[in-house]
Amino acid sequence: MITDAESATPALCRLQLGRELRQLRQEAELTSTQVVRKLLCSPSKLTRLEMGENAVVETADVMALCEIYQAAPEKRALLLGYAAVTKTKKDWWQSPEYRPAIAPSFKAYLGLEATAQALHNYEGEFVPGLLQTEDYVRAIHQRAHEGLSHDEIDRLVAVRMTRQEALHRESAPLKFAAIINEAVLYRQVGGAAVMRAQVRHMAELATHPAVRVQVVPYKTGAHAGMNGAFTLLRFDDAQSIVYLENLGGASVTRRRADVTLYEEAFTDLQILAVGPQESLGMIREAIKEH
Repeated sequence: MITDAESATPALCRLQLGRELRQLRQEAELTSTQVVRKLLCSPSKLTRLEMGENAVVETADVMALCEIYQAAPEKRALLLGYAAVTKTKKDWWQSPEYRPAIAPSFKAYLGLEATAQALHNYEGEFVPGLLQTEDYVRAIHQRAHEGLSHDEIDRLVAVRMTRQEALHRESAPLKFAAIINEAVLYRQVGGAAVMRAQVRHMAELATHPAVRVQVVPYKTGAHAGMNGAFTLLRFDDAQSIVYLENLGGASVTRRRADVTLYEEAFTDLQILAVGPQESLGMIREAIKEH
């Protein structure tokens, strides 16, 4: 639970508010259908509130739900405080500096990433985003978005760099488990100097207490990640979510069967990949190649 709502980010406040509202509904032994009838709203609105998906939470909605659930005065004050933060503060990706560089679908992902307890990521083609250097990010975007101006590229790079702050936040840093194909270590994105700095940076981060990096060697052969990269977002008391990204766009799924499929794939990859220490040795060897 957030102990100081005023100092918390809107994303965390939305998440905690959703958890608290869901718990109050369950304690009141009410179904979602019963609540939406009393609240005179759509089922999707209640779902978004309980999942922390609304960018702004109206205090009137919180007050009405607290009345339905007969919440204690102290609990009502706490939840109204969370709602107030969502109306008076903005998450970093909502600021004018970053907004033009972020697609609407990616904003939803950023909200999830900002509140996740852990991130499990498999990448077969490039260094995971949270481990990338600025020059490496720039080289990727210059190749992938050849029509963009320097200013637009700068904004995309700034978004990636800001996301990495989650690994270093003072309160509960994001736990990041990354598995990469060995090819990632040798693909010269941006040239030898950029790659040398990038691989060295990854070696440094691999020793961070919140980061675990494993490499799938060439000799492993066929494996569960050959269908493409994926990210699993894990939460303290909510179902994990899968994030997929490709040339056609990005998608998020909570479907239990899909999540289970990717959880099993990541577990298989963890078993097939060499351990963190041996992986670190492979990363350090790759530095010499560049």
